[in-house]
Amino acid sequence: MFSLDWIYYAISWILLTWHSAWDAIGVSVDAVIGTNWAWILSIIFLVVTVRVILFPVFVKQIKSQRAMQALQPKVKELQEKHKGDRETLQKEMMELYRKEKANPLMGCLPMFLQIPVFLGLFHTLKRLNPGNQGKTLYGWTVEQFNSASNAKLFSAPISGKFGSTAAEMSALGANLTTVKIVAGVLVCIMIATTYLTSRQMILKTGWAEDPQQRMVQRLMLYGIPFSLLISGAIFPIGVIIYWVTNNLFTLGQQQWVLRKFPPLVPPKSSTAGKATAGKTAQPAKTGGLLGRKTAQPAVKAPAAAPKVAGPKPGAKPVNPKKTGGRPAKRQG
Repeated sequence: MFSLDWIYYAISWILLTWHSAWDAIGVSVDAVIGTNWAWILSIIFLVVTVRVILFPVFVKQIKSQRAMQALQPKVKELQEKHKGDRETLQKEMMELYRKEKANPLMGCLPMFLQIPVFLGLFHTLKRLNPGNQGKTLYGWTVEQFNSASNAKLFSAPISGKFGSTAAEMSALGANLTTVKIVAGVLVCIMIATTYLTSRQMILKTGWAEDPQQRMVQRLMLYGIPFSLLISGAIFPIGVIIYWVTNNLFTLGQQQWVLRKFPPLVPPKSSTAGKATAGKTAQPAKTGGLLGRKTAQPAVKAPAAAPKVAGPKPGAKPVNPKKTGGRPAKRQG
């Protein structure tokens, strides 16, 4: 059976190293405003450590998304060519991705790589109970374990959950109502920031033409935030702090990357050109995180030349040199 102990050891080592660093700097071990900041900062900087390690993978993700976006016209052509033949379409698309060195799954790779970190932190925080007998597992000392077990955020233990029972919170010396309020607020923030991270990317890159890619985008935008509404009740407060911090880091990182490496605008196919002929081109979305557009100056169309009516049959020719309606001078 595959063991996850190496993940628990790694997460514990990073967490304890940061805690020792904050303790050495002089961050108070005792609660301030009902919060043990040394442990809260340790969780936050666990996120920073993981994201710095994964930054090269994030860059590859952006490059893969750019490659996928550039291939959209070719994907559209294949879909039109093999309409109704799904098996052939899949083969042709896989060959196209292989030839152009584009990987549709690369867009989800950073998220998948963070799953072990999430599971490791979830398991580590779930164990924080003063009555736990295995306090020295994964490199912890008894003193460190007891300190983390009593760590709180606004008087709510970081190992507490929205779904905790009164007996569980009584063992940690906490009030159940306080735990539910703190956990509930954090779950709402977690859902909102998860939605915003997906929305930010889609607003900048646009919806994919490939139905499979579009389905993944919809899952990321709506499915995951909705699932957190249910699963958030079983997440320890410390894990939610990790998730929210990770989302905020992602928002800032994506904003920087998307400004530095703006999305490609793929050329429109001839079919699309015919369909949109005679219509005014719409500018790309340039809104911020919430999709608000800045006011764009109206572009005036060039004034059309006035139409000159031709002479009626039998009418005398009109001298074009006449201006201002003045009659021509008679010669003689």
